[in-house]
Amino acid sequence: MAVTATQATGAELKAPSDFDESPLSRAARQPLMLGLFLNLQDINFSSLPTSNSWTFDYNAELVKRADELGFEIAFSRTQWLPKGGYDGEASLDSFIALGAMAAITRNILLISTIHVLYGPLHPLHLVKYCATLDHIAKGRWGINIVTGHRAIEHEMFGWQRIDHDKRYEMASELFEVLHHLWGEGENFSYQGKLNPWSVNNGWITPKPLFGRPNLVTATGSPAGIDFAARHSDLVFVISPGGAHIDSALETLPQHIKAVKDRARAYGCAVKTLINSIIVSRDTEAQAIAYADAIEAGKPQPGTRAFATNNYDSDEHAWRGRGDARHKQGRNLGGNIEIIGSPEQVVEQLIALKRAGIDGVQLTFYDFREDLDHFAERILPLMKEAGLRL
Repeated sequence: MAVTATQATGAELKAPSDFDESPLSRAARQPLMLGLFLNLQDINFSSLPTSNSWTFDYNAELVKRADELGFEIAFSRTQWLPKGGYDGEASLDSFIALGAMAAITRNILLISTIHVLYGPLHPLHLVKYCATLDHIAKGRWGINIVTGHRAIEHEMFGWQRIDHDKRYEMASELFEVLHHLWGEGENFSYQGKLNPWSVNNGWITPKPLFGRPNLVTATGSPAGIDFAARHSDLVFVISPGGAHIDSALETLPQHIKAVKDRARAYGCAVKTLINSIIVSRDTEAQAIAYADAIEAGKPQPGTRAFATNNYDSDEHAWRGRGDARHKQGRNLGGNIEIIGSPEQVVEQLIALKRAGIDGVQLTFYDFREDLDHFAERILPLMKEAGLRL
C-alpha cells in the first residue's frame, strides 16, 4: 500500500495495490515485471543504423507488441529542451502519447512522465486529466512524477530552478491535495503554502477506478526517496555503482533495502524497477560485436551530438557513473547494461531479482529488431527460470 490521505470523512484514499483486481496488483504478481522504456524522441547517439523512430505510430506498435507479449508496463521520459537540445529535432510528449495508447492496448500499464512543477499545472486540471485517463485505460494509466533537475527546463517555463529538496516538498503538497480531490465525497478547499495555487470548493467526478491512478517516481536522493516512499507504488531506482552490471549488482542491494525500509517506515510498500538496456545476440561473441558496433558509432568529442543535453543539472541519482571505485559501462543507454547471449542475459536478470529488483524497464538499441530477439530467444528462458509466470 502506498501513501494514503485522510479525507474529511475520516476515511483513507486507497491505492491501486489495495485492490486485488487492479491492473497494478495483477502486474505485481509477476516474479519479475517487464516494462518497455520507449524513446519518444529522435535519439541518435550512435551512427549504427536502426529502425527506430520517434513517431507515435512506431512507438504504438512497440507497445501493442509488448502488450501481446505480456509486458506489464510501458513508459517514456519527457524533456523540455531548447532548439538544438535533442539529438534530433522531434520529441513527443509522454503525457499525451502514453494516454493515447490506452485505446489500442488491453493489459499493459501506461505510465506518462509529467513535470508536476512546470507551469505549474493547476491541481484541478491535473486531477481531472488523470481521472479521465484512468477511466479510459480502466485503471492502467499512471504518472511518473518528475520535479525537474535541469535549470534550463525551469527557465523555459519562466522559473528559476527550485532548490532540489524544496521541489520534493512542493510536489508532496501537490499530491496531498490530489489525493483529497480524487477521494473526497464533498467539495475541497486548500490554499497552497509552497505552491502558487489554491483550490476553492474543488470537486471532480468520476473518481479513479482503484482509489487513484498508479504513481511512479524515479529518484536516488534522500529527499526523492522520502517522497517516493510516501507517494509512489513503483520506484525507479538508479544503480549507485553506475552502468556496469557487476558494480550495479554490488551496490543495488543496500540501496534497494534503504528505499523499501523508508517506505515501511511510512506504513507503505513499494516495488522497485530499474531501466536496463539489453544488447543480445545468439552467442556472447555476437552480442559483444553488436555492443562494439554501437560504441564505435558514438559521437566523438568536439561534435554537436557529443555535447547534446550537456546542461546544468542538480540530479543525484546518476553520480555513480563518475565514481572511480566502480566499473563503468559503455554508455550505450539505460541505467545499467546487460550484454550477452540469451542465457547470459537471463543469468543477469536473475541476479537483479536476487538483489531486490522487482521489475526491469527495458530499452533496446534497435527497438523493433531487439524486442523481437528478446521475445523469441530470451523470454522463454525467463519463464523456464521462474522469472515469469
